[in-house]
Amino acid sequence: MVGSALVRRLEREDVTLITADRDDVDLRRQQQVEDFVSDARPQAVFLAAARVGGILANDSFPGAFLYDNLLIASNVIEAARRYGVEKLLNLGSTCVYPKFAPQPIPENALLSGPLEPTNQWYAVAKIAAIKLCDAFRRQYGCDFISAMPTNLYGPHDNFDLDSSHVIPALIAKFAQAKAEHGKEVIVWGTGTPRREFLHVDDCADALVCLMRRFSDEGPVNIGTGTDVTIRDLAELIAQISGYRGNIVFDPSRPDGTPRKLSDVGRLTALGWRPGISLREGLAQTYAWFERECHRARVKTPVDPVHAGRNA
Repeated sequence: MVGSALVRRLEREDVTLITADRDDVDLRRQQQVEDFVSDARPQAVFLAAARVGGILANDSFPGAFLYDNLLIASNVIEAARRYGVEKLLNLGSTCVYPKFAPQPIPENALLSGPLEPTNQWYAVAKIAAIKLCDAFRRQYGCDFISAMPTNLYGPHDNFDLDSSHVIPALIAKFAQAKAEHGKEVIVWGTGTPRREFLHVDDCADALVCLMRRFSDEGPVNIGTGTDVTIRDLAELIAQISGYRGNIVFDPSRPDGTPRKLSDVGRLTALGWRPGISLREGLAQTYAWFERECHRARVKTPVDPVHAGRNA
């Protein structure tokens, strides 16, 4: 999803795009990565690839989430250093911050407390990638930076209910319930946690901004600076979908972090603001899902790496 958005955004720039699709390069394999980078010799790298998923996927495959993301980051960052990439932007997620971080979450909250158990495996790998970029900056003078986007959504998301995040899962559930005239849609948790959401096209624009204007250690949060409860989110998606049945919250399922809102002051100081409202972005994403449902509703196995393209 992020890789596709980056390609769309970068096509508006005067650049030559080089992409490493997961069908061509397994980023978990060091030699494949080094061969690709040594041949392509990119000037700049957006590291958007990762194994990603929601609470169920993280809980079901902790070893794969930790191992795959450690390898992807280590291999790409080292290859970029070895073959003289001028600038690298490493993408993480705001889930790297402690479960009970201050709200909104400042970048200096990193490693200040225990992680959220439901995504700790992914978070540990992403924290290691941040620190590797910082370490290479100190030791080798590499201009490697890290960005921590908030919860992303948009076209080309993963809509498989066994491995998706909350927005694509809700979109798939409400679309199915509407099509089948279902009487209720079950949503995990109590509905009380608050989350911040950013359209992936806004994220791509912010990443280009950071590549141009930022050069320093530590992560930079990417988000809107506003949040919404899961209950309100579910009701909004139900409205957009036209579903008129009941929404039932299942408190036996985990809520995850109580609140996750990012402090975006470091990014806004660079002059960047999001341009797509939550309602507008959800409507666009739901329409995309409806158009592409013959593909998006096909179950995708969790085992392969859910890797975005690297532009």
